[in-house]
Amino acid sequence: MTAAPAHTAVGPDVHTRVQHFYAHQMQALDGGRFTDYAATFTEDGTFQHSPGATPARGRDGIVAELVEFHKRFDGDPVQRRHWFNHIALEPQSDGSLRSTVYALVVTVRPGGKPEIAPSCVVHDVLVVTDESVQTRSRLVTHDQMA
Repeated sequence: MTAAPAHTAVGPDVHTRVQHFYAHQMQALDGGRFTDYAATFTEDGTFQHSPGATPARGRDGIVAELVEFHKRFDGDPVQRRHWFNHIALEPQSDGSLRSTVYALVVTVRPGGKPEIAPSCVVHDVLVVTDESVQTRSRLVTHDQMA
């Protein structure tokens, strides 16, 4: 029998905790609860969701970025759902986890058909302790920009 590759070093208990974390984090974002979403980041966390944008820094910066971004939907009854899948976790030497996730954003308006756009890859650094999972940094790359 051969040794398991290094990328399997994260056990199923940690992987399950991260999935649970992402589910609650994305529900906060999709529900417009930006303060709750920002609270899932470390106090000095960074968040870059749009190509070429300057990363938002700190929880207050993340909230401000999300409020500004979502102004484009004022008066638009749109519902957006972020779908995270294929979560690959890699332990880092500092104890954090590098997380690479495929993400689809599903957009729907009343009476309309769901549209999927954009297709993204989310590159996170996660801090996992006995008490919590938090995002230290997030960089979202968009497939259409490749």
